[in-house]
Amino acid sequence: MRSAEPEPESDEPEDPPEEVGQGAFESLLAALELCQVQVMNLADEQAAQRRMAMLAAQAVSPEKIFRAVSREIGELLGADYVVINRYEPDDSTTSVGHWSRPGSLDVMPPLTGHWPIQNGSVTEIVARTGKPGRVADYTNAETEMGEWARERGIRSVVACPVIVEGRVWGMISSLSTEAQPEDTEARILQLGVFAGAAIDNAEIGAQLHASRARVIAASDATRRRIERNLHDGVQQRLISLGLQLRTAETCLEPGQDVLRNQLARTAQGLTDVLEDLREISRGLHPASLSRGGLRPALTSLVRRFAIPVELNVSIDGRLPEVIEVAVYYIVSEALTNVLRHAHANRARVDLSIDRGAVRVSVNDDGIGGAELGHGTGLIGLIDRTEALGGTFQLESPLREGTSLLLKIPLRD
Repeated sequence: MRSAEPEPESDEPEDPPEEVGQGAFESLLAALELCQVQVMNLADEQAAQRRMAMLAAQAVSPEKIFRAVSREIGELLGADYVVINRYEPDDSTTSVGHWSRPGSLDVMPPLTGHWPIQNGSVTEIVARTGKPGRVADYTNAETEMGEWARERGIRSVVACPVIVEGRVWGMISSLSTEAQPEDTEARILQLGVFAGAAIDNAEIGAQLHASRARVIAASDATRRRIERNLHDGVQQRLISLGLQLRTAETCLEPGQDVLRNQLARTAQGLTDVLEDLREISRGLHPASLSRGGLRPALTSLVRRFAIPVELNVSIDGRLPEVIEVAVYYIVSEALTNVLRHAHANRARVDLSIDRGAVRVSVNDDGIGGAELGHGTGLIGLIDRTEALGGTFQLESPLREGTSLLLKIPLRD
């Protein structure tokens, strides 16, 4: 008899039990979902980084930087609140920007509010170590910030340093009514690099802006002091000398015509010098501007120009002195440029208030072709305008005249 041959082995694996296959599928699905979340988080972080990099490259105010940074981090983390604090020399921090999740309670501290740096607080940890700090539970916190957070239902805070020029400038804090994920510090730090660059650029711009404003304010103050000294000193002395000459002229005996004529000519010469000095004094700081504001000062200004100038002032009452002085000299310099360079037959000046800003436009029918990069006249106008937070626009097509438009915000 032939023995039975064994069955050939199958290359296909045995089907796993049903419960094992279901568990593996669920594990795979969970891993895929986790990867998907990580990819989405990475994409969100990269998009936020690009926006922050673009913001850092722009010349925007520190206030706008603080709002944008806190919003980006808050939306990226899904936090309840984000606060940006700046360290001050007096061992305190100042709240300079914050963001709240839409629909959350309005519990954020007032901007420019000061907080003491107390031992055990996240502000102290970040300031001392230059590294992130975390308070997971404020239930038993005894610091001023801890009491503030506990009273408002805030459970945890994660804070990361903002580095500007190699120093700890301040910190960005994520505040939550719940516990926060372990990767919160790392995610804040990634955006904190761009935030530091943006804040650095904004502070440099703010310092430059403040410096330009101080230079212009000092120039105006010097001009006014010179005008006052001319009026109170030199002009009064010339008037006194002129009266003495007139008195000496009336005291001459008959027959002294030659001397009388010399005295008369000298007295007239003093009068002419006095008028020249008064004209210089008016150019330094016109009395009509101090007494009546822009309308009478500009009216007197345009009357002295060699070409017709149409003036339209739609402002009632007085403006802040610094703005009145700036607008007067902007218009004066712009019209001087028209006379010197535009070869214009007519000009027009319009002054009004537009949505919380002083709007100044100067137009002429000259040859056009003016460029911002040429000459010091336009540079001076730009400096005065931007020193007060204003904007400057120029349109000057060839043979079609020149139009200047400036807007200077009114401040309290």
